[in-house]
Amino acid sequence: MSTIRYGCFFSYAHGRHPHMIKFKNDLAEALKCYLEPHFDNESELFIDTEQLGGGDDLDRRIATALCESVCMIVIYTPKYEAHGYTRREFAAMQQIENERRLWYPLPSHLIIPVIMTRHPFSLPTQITDPGMYVDFSRYTLASGDLKTNPDFLPDIEKIVQRIAAHYHYLKHSIPPEHDCSRFVLPPIPEEWRATPPPHFPR
Repeated sequence: MSTIRYGCFFSYAHGRHPHMIKFKNDLAEALKCYLEPHFDNESELFIDTEQLGGGDDLDRRIATALCESVCMIVIYTPKYEAHGYTRREFAAMQQIENERRLWYPLPSHLIIPVIMTRHPFSLPTQITDPGMYVDFSRYTLASGDLKTNPDFLPDIEKIVQRIAAHYHYLKHSIPPEHDCSRFVLPPIPEEWRATPPPHFPR
């Protein structure tokens, strides 16, 4: 029997320095605060803090957590698309979405991209195509607390409403025989964009 365990799977490329760490932690804290009233006993977020690269155990843990999550938040940075493991999480959630499309009328895509840092050329279509992304690229270390910053609250509210809608649909639509322990991660996808364009400024 399959159950929902997490409101949201956080997919992000790990950073070592304060800017990336603070952004991820601030966003997680804000979403936890505003998602909690919508859920029953589920955890608001799954955040993999170890990310040791590969390995069967880690792959299995990530696959199961993705399958047990209502939606996925992608914290987009150029570093995100550079890493095979994050592109793989993205592809896995696309697979899950295709399966759930058969269970209930999807009100929106399951992947919610949050732009932290823009790529110097353009955002990849993988990020712009799913229909709604929120642009937090104006966030800096001086932005203060995300959950009380009026500049960011409307976008956070939009994310929360989207996750909550999927949660209520999914809760009533999971087939009783569905088993997340059988879900496996897809192979690592190709890079999202070709090499830099020929007119790359020297």
